[in-house]
Amino acid sequence: MPMHDWTQVEPTIYHHFHQRWSVAIADALNAGLLPSGLSALIEQHTGGLVPDVLAVERRTPRRQRPGGTATVPHTRMTIQTQANTLLRRANRVAIRHRLGEVVCIIEIVSPGNKASRSAVRSFVEKTHEFLRAAVNVLLVDPFPPGPRDPHSLHKLIWDELEEMPFEMPADEPLLLASYRTRDESVGLSPIAYLEPFRVGAAMPDMPAWIDPDSFVEVPLERTYQSAWDVCPSDFRYLVEHGRLPEE
Repeated sequence: MPMHDWTQVEPTIYHHFHQRWSVAIADALNAGLLPSGLSALIEQHTGGLVPDVLAVERRTPRRQRPGGTATVPHTRMTIQTQANTLLRRANRVAIRHRLGEVVCIIEIVSPGNKASRSAVRSFVEKTHEFLRAAVNVLLVDPFPPGPRDPHSLHKLIWDELEEMPFEMPADEPLLLASYRTRDESVGLSPIAYLEPFRVGAAMPDMPAWIDPDSFVEVPLERTYQSAWDVCPSDFRYLVEHGRLPEE
């Protein structure tokens, strides 16, 4: 199922699909993709960390968890910081260990995340809250860069770690970004695995890191199709044609 142009419909229309897609991702992960002992749960949020993430200890060395893929993800772009530590400045899916400790957040961007300068700033700071708490992040951004994120949300997020040039391909303005956080106990620095894509293109699976050296592949394309299939027919017609069907 090719990615649709969600800029052509009202945010309330996208919100319904966003909710359905989040649930489809959680369902797919819980249906056998996650190793035993890990669960994907839908989290409601109004900003900042999900409940009890702040209560998680600032992550002493992480215990190894069984399962997951241990090879390097195959994305077209990979960016790693030169330093071994992060700079201390300042509905999603949460993958939790035994329904408690959060190990990864899957965040699908909404129009509201880019609606104002403060909204963008809040989104970037929220992402860094997770990374500082040693929570990995998978970011799905189906909206092109705008005046408040002219070089992508990733550029704003990564500049907080290490400023470096980054340009989205002109013909692929949408972005998938998987962030593996630092692990000071073994000297691992933060790293980003990036996949630009575009409206009309299929999405690749993306890694959701569950510990410093293993991840699960999140089936973004399959779950997108699953969410789309259960949307009302008038809804789908509106998204595809920019208007409702004639009576």
